[in-house]
Amino acid sequence: MMVNVWIYTLLSVTLVSLISFVGIFTLTLGDHKLKHSIIYLVSFSAGALFGDVFIHLLPQIAVNGISVQTSLFLLSGIVISFVLEKIIHWRHCHIPITKNHLHRFAYMNLFGDSVHNFIDGVIIAASFLVNIQVGIATTIAIVLHEIPQEMGDFGVLIHGGFTKKKALLYNFLTALTAIAGSLIALLLSNTMSHVTAFLVPFAAGSFLYIAGSDLIPELHKDEDMNLKKASLQILSFVLGIAVMMSLLFLE
Repeated sequence: MMVNVWIYTLLSVTLVSLISFVGIFTLTLGDHKLKHSIIYLVSFSAGALFGDVFIHLLPQIAVNGISVQTSLFLLSGIVISFVLEKIIHWRHCHIPITKNHLHRFAYMNLFGDSVHNFIDGVIIAASFLVNIQVGIATTIAIVLHEIPQEMGDFGVLIHGGFTKKKALLYNFLTALTAIAGSLIALLLSNTMSHVTAFLVPFAAGSFLYIAGSDLIPELHKDEDMNLKKASLQILSFVLGIAVMMSLLFLE
């Protein structure tokens, strides 16, 4: 059984790492077309993240009861995500924009991505340690979140002065930290039988923060919002939840 967990985990984090190359597709789209299409993917991703938390992760946590300690573990996922985001945006918000500043910010973005991807690897491993179904659901949710994020990260690196080849290379290298995170989590599971008691609620907290604090606000920034766009965003959001629900039938 543990062999299967290792195989599924490593395959999943490898897939997530390869998504770093999705940024190349942004070069074939105009700014308007990219903005128009990506917002529905963001909406779908938000629904999938919420769906994973409330349909897969929280029910698993509740099996043994939810204690104050469990709540603190969940809150730690929110707090750490908040701190990480503050680190990423710190320079961008408080230092005047210059050519040199943009380049430093690109490196800061790489650092933030490395930490974020490491946590993603830990979360994926923790989910597969629960069971294969939860692992698959969590991987799908992370993949859907990573696609728009990696597109944005690629744009940041290009804007920061990286060449296209270097931007792809560095983006991929930061993505590989997901593999390191998953390996550490799996190795710890051999010596810490209750490792998932922390990691699963931590994952739930991280997902709630990403979906509620990062993705949902993006859906309200469109100045040209109309009934059709709003309806498609809502449909995409619900579809993301529905995909997570459908994974219950994989048992």
